[in-house]
Amino acid sequence: MNKLSHEDRAVHDWYRFVLSFPPHLVAEYIQRFKLNPEHRLLDPFCGTGTTLVEAKKLRIPSVGIEANPMAHFASSIKLDWNIDPAGLADDAERIVATATEELKSLGIYDDPLLRVLNSGEVPLRTLGSEQGKLLLKDSISPLPLHKALVLLDRLQRQVESPFNRHEKLAFAKAVLNSASNLRFGPEVGVGTIRRDAPVLKSWLHEVKAMAADIRTVASSGDVPAEVFHADARSVTHLLEPASVDAVITSPPYPNEKDYTRTTRLESVLLGFIQTKEDLRALKQNLVRSNTRSVYKKDDDDLWVAEHEEIQAIAERIESRRIELGKTSGFERLYARVTKLYFGGMARHLADLRLVLRPGAHLAYVVGDQASYLRIMIRTGEILADIAKSLGYELVGIDLFRTRLSTATREQLREEVVVLRWPG
Repeated sequence: MNKLSHEDRAVHDWYRFVLSFPPHLVAEYIQRFKLNPEHRLLDPFCGTGTTLVEAKKLRIPSVGIEANPMAHFASSIKLDWNIDPAGLADDAERIVATATEELKSLGIYDDPLLRVLNSGEVPLRTLGSEQGKLLLKDSISPLPLHKALVLLDRLQRQVESPFNRHEKLAFAKAVLNSASNLRFGPEVGVGTIRRDAPVLKSWLHEVKAMAADIRTVASSGDVPAEVFHADARSVTHLLEPASVDAVITSPPYPNEKDYTRTTRLESVLLGFIQTKEDLRALKQNLVRSNTRSVYKKDDDDLWVAEHEEIQAIAERIESRRIELGKTSGFERLYARVTKLYFGGMARHLADLRLVLRPGAHLAYVVGDQASYLRIMIRTGEILADIAKSLGYELVGIDLFRTRLSTATREQLREEVVVLRWPG
């Protein structure tokens, strides 16, 4: 199962990708690898921190790497349990009180059941034109956006507060889940349009949930955990040689899911992405898993130029494209992005070897894909083969779950590729 159980929700639920892998899977491999507080666990594609939070709960020192600035921010905050929970809740109450008064002065109430008195004479706050162009159309309606910007303005006025970063993470979750029009499946899109939403109330609820969680996990607050904002394909400049005892991670899969779109709304609102140049810079630090992140100068495919199976898959994809008469720019990149993806993973695994201790165990959660013109890509098997060519030992490939492909109607495997670094 991919869902959070009730007992896992503390901290993990502060902010989480919809398709994040579950904490219980991390706990299972921590136990299997026999990790203890003397070890150091790495997640090089840490996302919103599932591996790191679970490790901290189990008192295992950990380190993460994440290229997406919003996800890096989230995972960093989810590892900070050394704040006063009562002070956090009280500060949020004060902010809501002042933001509520500002809204009322314009004839706006946070409760959508109350009549909005604003006749339109007072303009609602909105994003700049360049910021707005970065969002999916109708990502958030004008009135909830105005409320969100009023709240955000209050948060920006107290950036030196010890609670500010936690409050901003709660803002990201509240806006995304309670105020936006976005829906999440395999890809993000626009769903039901919310003309109004209780933004302040939702945010306060999230902050108070944080405060309650901190009370339950505070005893593990001293367990070392850190997150680097960096590209996972190059780790030796971040970590000491032979300093990592285990890796548990879920890298991106080779498909057309643009992972930057999943966090786009909150990334823009919180200022992590302000321009197209910011977005481009973000994408250039990611493993190339989709055609929207491919650039002319990319050369990770050189890492797998001699890998027969990867080359054969790319040739089948290109032949299928020609057979079907597909000519769009994205479709022409399907074969190339497949090679770039596995080349990027090879580059990552090659660089990683220097920071692993002899005998280190690794678990990579990956999934089969058929996104590119229904050509099957057995990701786990290919990743295992690449790892063996780089000197890793293959311990096994464990089935995590299966899911039905919407393209081929076949059952796709999500697997855990278990490796060992002999040193």
